[in-house]
Amino acid sequence: MRLSTRSRFAITAMMDLALCEQGRPLPLQDIAQRHHISLSYLEQVFARLRQAGLVVSTRGPGGGYSLGDKAADISVADIVLAIEEDPATDSSEAIANLWDDLRGHMLARMKDITLHSLVVDRLQTGAVVQPKRKAAAPKRAAVSRKPRFTGLRIAAPNSVFALASAQSILLR
Repeated sequence: MRLSTRSRFAITAMMDLALCEQGRPLPLQDIAQRHHISLSYLEQVFARLRQAGLVVSTRGPGGGYSLGDKAADISVADIVLAIEEDPATDSSEAIANLWDDLRGHMLARMKDITLHSLVVDRLQTGAVVQPKRKAAAPKRAAVSRKPRFTGLRIAAPNSVFALASAQSILLR
C-alpha cells in the first residue's frame, strides 16, 4: 500500500468537510481555495470518495459535498482504501508477503484513527473554522426619475424640399 499525494489531499479535504460542515453541503471550490489544491484534481478525488459512500453530493445552487456518515464512523483507512488502488504484486513471493503484512499493519492502525478524532485534535491545536461564504446579494437597479422630454430644436431642414430651398438661398 502506498500513501500518495492523492491520499493526503483526500484526508485533508475530508477533515475540512468535517470541520466546516454545519448541515449544509460545502462547495469543492471553497476547499480547493483554502488548501491550494486544483479544483479538477479535487473533483477526481471526490468522485472516488462518493463511489465509496464516504461523501454525498448535492447539485444546484447551494450544493456541494457532505460527509456520507458521521465523522466518528469514518476512519483514515476508509479514506485511503477509497482513493488508492492496490499496486500489482511483485514476482517474488517473499516480497509480496512482506508488503501484504505491512499493508495489514498500516490498515489496522489507520482503522483506529477516525475523522472525528482528527478534527478534535485539529481544534485542540487552535484550528479556526472558516465561516461559510455568504451568497452575494442580488444587485438592485438604481431608482431614478424618468428624464423629462423638453423637446429638441433642430435647425436643420426637415425635408429634401426644405434643404433645396435652403441651398438656393445660400447660393444667391
